Amino acid sequence: MNERTGSLAIDGDQATITFVRHLPYPVEAVWAAITDPDARAAWFGETSIQPRVGGRIEMVASEPPVPPEQKRMTGRILVWDPPKVLEHEWRQPIVEDSVVRYELASEGAGTVLTFTHRGLGVRSATGFTPGTHAFLDRLEAHLAGQPVPGWQRRYAEVSVQYPSWSGTTR
Repeated sequence: MNERTGSLAIDGDQATITFVRHLPYPVEAVWAAITDPDARAAWFGETSIQPRVGGRIEMVASEPPVPPEQKRMTGRILVWDPPKVLEHEWRQPIVEDSVVRYELASEGAGTVLTFTHRGLGVRSATGFTPGTHAFLDRLEAHLAGQPVPGWQRRYAEVSVQYPSWSGTTR
């Protein structure tokens, strides 16, 4: 594990993925990248957001290469506290209903992004962890104004950092 690698906490048949990334960008820039539909499209995929508690969020990831109806994620916004917290439901046909949270804190001129995805089944979480790593790397490339790496390529590159977890907190 390194400071860019996510962790997986398992409690019974539920899991929580956590990533903590130190980003050299102001909180407002990171907030815009995760909440502005045009900016989010550059690193994640087509997104619509009603920016308020109770509002709807819908996203279709540009990658991985599966049918759009399997990639479509919908949910309600549970916490909308600009520019500090976005928390929303994650309802997607291929996984259990769960909750995603982006929490931002200033750190000098940069930002600490704490990303959690809780309520996934253990099997889903073990696959989602390297996938989330790949998406967060794409977010960082977008923020840096660099070409956004292909998700499949990044997934393949980072998946070796994530062993097959077996019921313990990692």
